[in-house]
Amino acid sequence: MYHTYILRSIGHPDRIYIGFSSVDMKIRLKRHNEGSTPATSRYRPWELIWHGTFPDKQKALGFEEYLKSGSGRAFLHKRLI
Repeated sequence: MYHTYILRSIGHPDRIYIGFSSVDMKIRLKRHNEGSTPATSRYRPWELIWHGTFPDKQKALGFEEYLKSGSGRAFLHKRLI
């Protein structure tokens, strides 16, 4: 299974992170909060606010790419967070 997910910084709630992983979400969130992911280490700790599970890697990556686009960000703020 593959996951597309959205994290929000607890200390800086205006900061969100959109990611993709094939790792269990509990483990992935733990890694973000341990600081082992350079892109998110500065705004730790993080909370998981949404995730979707996909059976196909390309669909999960495609949805991550969409969420990072302009229209995807609008969808994210209107429907997911």
